[in-house]
Amino acid sequence: MSRGSPTLDTLVVFAVVFAFQVLVKGLFGVLGAWRPVYSFLFVLDAPVSQPWTFVTSVYSHAGVGHLLSNAVALVLVGFILERYTTRLRFHLFFVGTGAIAGLSQVLLSGVFAALGVGRPAGVLGASGAVFALYGYVLGGNRLTDGLLRNLDIPEWVEYAAFLVVALVVTVATGAPGVALFAHFTGFLVGLAAGRANLLAVSQSTSYGPRKERY
Repeated sequence: MSRGSPTLDTLVVFAVVFAFQVLVKGLFGVLGAWRPVYSFLFVLDAPVSQPWTFVTSVYSHAGVGHLLSNAVALVLVGFILERYTTRLRFHLFFVGTGAIAGLSQVLLSGVFAALGVGRPAGVLGASGAVFALYGYVLGGNRLTDGLLRNLDIPEWVEYAAFLVVALVVTVATGAPGVALFAHFTGFLVGLAAGRANLLAVSQSTSYGPRKERY
């Protein structure tokens, strides 16, 4: 495994991007034009005409409280999970799941708005990616693996159970202004990745390479 902590890397990126967000607000706020520039750089929105926001939106935050809550949540799971994967895989997983979660928020909020429920909105923040990490931990550990193997339930029941868990977690974290679709999608994608042992690194054994669960 590569040296260095991807969790610490991510926290540093959070801080750097947030500082840049503050700088943009300060510079363009004087001209009264910070909102369009801010959205152009940091907010994933529909139609997705700024592809870089797939990445920048994952590491951007709406305020100090938003930043701190995601940083604490990341620390609680990141230092555990990073021990079982590589630095590169961790970062690719984080930004990939974050982008997928953000896109689902944008698209689904637009669909519901078209049906007269809510309104379409852009999204920024790392919570979708952080939820994916928690979903991975739940889906990819030995306890879950052993429990499901002992229960010997059909695959569709397993998938349905994970869907229910994702819904419960999403509802439990619901609050005004929270990107619930992103939370749900991130957690569900993380669960699926955990079941597939996506982040695990192959270990050499006398029987050949094997991916260990934690």
